[in-house]
Amino acid sequence: MSRILEGRVAIVTGAGRGIGRAHALELASQGAKVVVNDYGVSLAGEGTGESPAEEVVSLIRAAGGEAVANGADVADFGEAEAMVAQAIDTFGGLDILVNNAGFVRDRMLVNTSEEEWDAVIRVHLKGHFAPLRHAGAWWRAESKEGRQPAARVINTSSGAGLQGSIGQGTYSAAKAGIAGLTLVAAAELGRYGVTVNAIAPVAKTRMTEGAFDTSAMPEPEDNSPVVAWLASVAAGHVTGRVFEIEGGKLTLEDGWRHGASRDAGRRWRAEELGDVVDALLAEGAAPEPVYGVS
Repeated sequence: MSRILEGRVAIVTGAGRGIGRAHALELASQGAKVVVNDYGVSLAGEGTGESPAEEVVSLIRAAGGEAVANGADVADFGEAEAMVAQAIDTFGGLDILVNNAGFVRDRMLVNTSEEEWDAVIRVHLKGHFAPLRHAGAWWRAESKEGRQPAARVINTSSGAGLQGSIGQGTYSAAKAGIAGLTLVAAAELGRYGVTVNAIAPVAKTRMTEGAFDTSAMPEPEDNSPVVAWLASVAAGHVTGRVFEIEGGKLTLEDGWRHGASRDAGRRWRAEELGDVVDALLAEGAAPEPVYGVS
């Protein structure tokens, strides 16, 4: 059976457990050489001293694949740069970046501390930016040297970032930011042979247990074939898109679009805007409900 990622080099962040682990194993099974990144933290982002990345590397090698472990804090600019360099130095290049690392500290907005906000925004949003920035710079340099990449970035957003989720204001804001970053990166890096897409996966993980009834939710590995295909050379025509994956259901998210409008041809007067806004609301589609709203 042909493998769609034969010989390609991938980094998967947060790949020691859950969805990231499933991605790393799937990419390796499709022929990719994988840098398995995991910082080894608890669900709330606290250090545990464990090295789950090593276990994933062992599984890949036992199946005949190639992999190395990486313990970088992906939101640390220097460590993210070193992680990208490790892939290039170890395997001779980099073709795929799967940004997956993250944790949650769920709180209602009025109970969220500044520390909780900063920690979640840092790991999700900066943790996507830093590896993407360093990988993108390398791909740009390769392109300018006449070695045009067929590079792929798969970011990880969430339904919480696309529709919002009660009790997850910080997480929702970070995941919405990732969707926006995906659009900009796709536009900026396309000239260098790089596609940038995002997924919004649904699965039973440490992040969903306790927060939702997970009995009917898909397994983490149910998301990974889509990631593997988006990482392939064949997916070069797909960029700047967000896909929600829920088991066997794949949905292309529609995103923000310009809707109904009125143009007064002058500055609006505050007292006339009530009727105008009501007309726009009547013509526009109702937003999807925020998760958790009864």
